[in-house]
Order: sequence, then structure tokens, then C-alpha cells
Amino acid sequence: MNGERRRYVLAFGLLAVLLAALAAWNLNAGTLSLSVSQVAAILMGQDTNETAYRVLWDLRLPRVLGAVLLGGALSVSGFLLQTFFNNPIASPFVLGISSGAKLTVALTMIFLLSRGVASSSWLLIGAAFVGAMAAMALVLAVSQKVRRMSVLILCGIMVGYICSAVTDFAVTFAEDANIVNLHNWSVGSFSGLTWRNVGTIAITVGVGLVWALFLSKPMGAYQMGESYAQSVGVSIRRFRVELILLSSLLSACVTAFAGPISFVGIAVPHLVRSLLGTAKPIVVLPGCFLGGAVFCLFCDLIARTAFAPVEMSISTVTALFGAPVVIYMMVRRQSRAM
Repeated sequence: MNGERRRYVLAFGLLAVLLAALAAWNLNAGTLSLSVSQVAAILMGQDTNETAYRVLWDLRLPRVLGAVLLGGALSVSGFLLQTFFNNPIASPFVLGISSGAKLTVALTMIFLLSRGVASSSWLLIGAAFVGAMAAMALVLAVSQKVRRMSVLILCGIMVGYICSAVTDFAVTFAEDANIVNLHNWSVGSFSGLTWRNVGTIAITVGVGLVWALFLSKPMGAYQMGESYAQSVGVSIRRFRVELILLSSLLSACVTAFAGPISFVGIAVPHLVRSLLGTAKPIVVLPGCFLGGAVFCLFCDLIARTAFAPVEMSISTVTALFGAPVVIYMMVRRQSRAM
């Protein structure tokens, strides 16, 4: 086994161990503390404690699986956008894509709840996708007018603030109690996920991840430059459209069920590339998925338990740990440029 392959095996092994450990810890920790043996007994149907069974199966297990799938999806979406714009700062949150998705989901839920109609999981994803695509279209229109990535990032941040302000206005002045409870979702949270939600998420994220892996070869060529990609037969226009649709779909799925989550799409791809020592999409994509799952499980554990029974928003914790990574990345990049 050569050095490069050994590094890949060790990196993926580490991520897998961390994922398993954090998943177990999330299932055990909480207001009702469960031991590892209790969790194992409940999962195997050997524990008849009704309360513990409901807490584990109806609350914690869907939340853990949701955090794994959505965290992985958000990290992969960030990597796709960074590849598209050739900039490590690009992400669904920074470019305002998550905020656009949040706005359309909030308006859809408010409209339906005010009329006593329950919203389906697929409808929420559809609404989020429309908002994500609208925000992405605006970002792309701006990118045609400006050449500096810093200006594009700033415009994306402003779009995000505008969408968030409209969303907060709509949620704040809603009268129905169920609509007011959307506040927790609007600031980012994995709570409240059901098995039906997890099933929808698994299908959407699974299709998205497979789609991304099929794009890994043209993505690798695109990283070498547009001219090189065209010389090896990549249709740049089609490739870009697929990349936009895929990144929007993944970020829309995250926003539909967990609200906007900050810094995962920026920090995790950078950490994974550093851990693997490569930018090859065929290797980085599964690494990003595992890394995003680990990062979100860790942050969700802190959000749930640090000040229990009070729960922090997931974006508060991801910003706390993700922002220093982004700052370090920017300082290091600037130092190399000098």
C-alpha cells in the first residue's frame, strides 16, 4: 500500500470511528440518560421500558440520522459550490442560497398552516429548491457583472440578510401558535425530525450524493481549468448546470428540515481536504459527507446538552467551531499570496 492510499484509509477510518462514537453518544446523552447497554437492548427489542423506547426511537434516533444525512449533504453542497466558483469561501450560507430557501419554505408553511393544511416533506423540499434556485440565479447574475470574488461574496451575504429579514418579519408577526413555533426552525435545529422526514431526506441526499460521484471525473477536469476540461470532452455549460442544480438541491433539503446552518459548507470541505491531503473529487466527496456528518453530530450534541434543558440553535454552535477554521483558512491563504 503506497503512502497516499494509506493516508486515505487512515483518514476515512478516523472519520468512521468518530461518526460511530458521536452517534452512540448522541443516543445516550440527554435529559433521560441511557447507558450503552440500554440503547443496545432497546434497539434489539429486549428492553420493555416504554418511556426509554419512545425517547430513543421517536426522538433521538431520527435526530441522529437526520444530523448525519443533512450534515453530510451541506458539506458536499459547499464543496460543489467551491469547485464551481473556484473559491474556498463559497458555501450555501455565505452566498445567500440557504437564506433564499429558508424564505420560500417559511412563506409556504405560514400560508398552509394559516389555512389548517399540513405541509408534506416533498412540498417543503420543492419550496426550498425554488428559493435556493432563485438566490443562486441572483448570485450568478451578479457574477456576470463583477469579476472580483470578494464583491460576489459580499453580494451573497447581503442577499442572505435580506431574505432572513423578510423571513423573521413573517414569522414574528404570525398569529397562529404553530406558526410562531417556526422560530426554532428559522434559526437552525435538528429537533422535531420524524421517521417520515428521515426517509425523504435519505432519498434526496442519496440521489444527490450518487449524482455528485458521477460528476467527480468532470469535476476533477474542471479543477484544472475550463480549457483543459473542454479538451478532455467536458461540456462546460451542461456541467455547470448540473453543479448548480445539485448544490441547490442538497442545500434546499437541509434548509427544508433543519433551517439555515452556518459554516459547515465552508469549514468541513477545507478540513477534509487537509486531512486527506488531496482535492480529488472522487476522494473528497465521500470524505466531505462523513466530515459533515461528524461535525454536525458533534455540534448538535453540544447544542442539546451544554445548557440542558435549554437547547441552543445548531447554527450558534457550528459558527463557534466553524468560524475559527474559516479565519485560519483566509489568513493562511493571504500569507501564501504575499
